[in-house]
Amino acid sequence: MIKYIIGFLISISLAVNLNAIELSGTVISDNEKIITSRYMGFIKKVYVSEGDFVKKGQLLYEIDSSNIDSNKKEASLNLQIQENNLNNVQINYERYKRLYAKDLVPKYDVEQLELKLKNIKSMISIAKAKLKEVNYQYRYLEIVAPNNGLIIKKSIKSGEMAMPSSPAMVLSDLNSLKIKTNISESNLNKIKIGQEAEIIIESMGFTTKGKVSAIIPNMQDMTHSFVIKLSFDTKGKNIYPGMYTKINLKLDENEQ
Repeated sequence: MIKYIIGFLISISLAVNLNAIELSGTVISDNEKIITSRYMGFIKKVYVSEGDFVKKGQLLYEIDSSNIDSNKKEASLNLQIQENNLNNVQINYERYKRLYAKDLVPKYDVEQLELKLKNIKSMISIAKAKLKEVNYQYRYLEIVAPNNGLIIKKSIKSGEMAMPSSPAMVLSDLNSLKIKTNISESNLNKIKIGQEAEIIIESMGFTTKGKVSAIIPNMQDMTHSFVIKLSFDTKGKNIYPGMYTKINLKLDENEQ
């Protein structure tokens, strides 16, 4: 009788194993952003630390404005010079028009002043555009969070130089969590999008349901494995990227 029961349990276990595979995975954020600066400058102050939760629009760090202040001063001075030139040439032009009307100066001199006025007005337009561009740069000195999330990495501190495109922080969106795992090519034909799975996070004693949301070739791996991403229900729990998970993935019965 005991042998019969043991044999029956083994048969059930084998049947379950045939219909599912157990994989290990990691919690990731499917919306992870690298925060960088657009302009170079010394970091005036950093307002957040690793592990901080931030809201969309919250100030993360601020860059000193000295470089832009210098550029603004130069652009403003250039505009002022061009406007002064315009005023002087405009006075001469009006005077030469009066003299020309009396036939005291040649038409060529008047035309030269007209051309000079036109050129200076063009230079003023360029100078104004440059000043507007410099003023616009101030808005990029304050780097803010593009969305709600968790700061999982910070590579800067006050007094350091912020470099354009150099990673300063990594922001992880906790509302876009997924499970990432690898599966062998031999099992790929048994997996499909939408397939259900049981997700277990042992460190929390947490079990939930998940579904296959993406199947991606692992181009960095020579073992011919594929990356599987699964969406899952957090049930309102505080779950973070990097957590270890176990995945009981039900296989497609049509491909057994």
